[in-house]
Amino acid sequence: MIENTVVITDTSCFIILDKISALYLLHALFSKVITTPEIANEYGKVLPEWVIVQHVKNVDLQIQIKELVDAGEASAIALAYEIKCDYLLTDDRAARKFAEQRGILVKGSAGVLLYAKQQKIITLIRPYLDLIQQTNFRISQPLIDRLLLEANE
Repeated sequence: MIENTVVITDTSCFIILDKISALYLLHALFSKVITTPEIANEYGKVLPEWVIVQHVKNVDLQIQIKELVDAGEASAIALAYEIKCDYLLTDDRAARKFAEQRGILVKGSAGVLLYAKQQKIITLIRPYLDLIQQTNFRISQPLIDRLLLEANE
């Protein structure tokens, strides 16, 4: 685990990492994994005990953001405004763009896999990328190529 790294994650990262049996990577990589009740509900499964579920305090901000992205992502972005986090984990393009434009650092599920490889928690990312391609989630070939290049695979 990387000391003192805090992430807020949305539903897509939980779902994708769960589908490829890699949810454990969040706990292995980050000292705190935080999500919101909205995301916990969207996920629809019991979250691991190491996931902290935290309510957004600024509900007005959350409602404003919800006009641009879905409810789960709006809650995650609003929470990222409230607490210090190292990364917001989301795969949603609109949510990523919105957060990045406001100075929030973002990683997607594929970025988590690359980070796990860089931190030597996994030895290869290709098998995980192959598993993702077998789900209903799609990663573009240029992104796969870039990830493999960055991972030296």
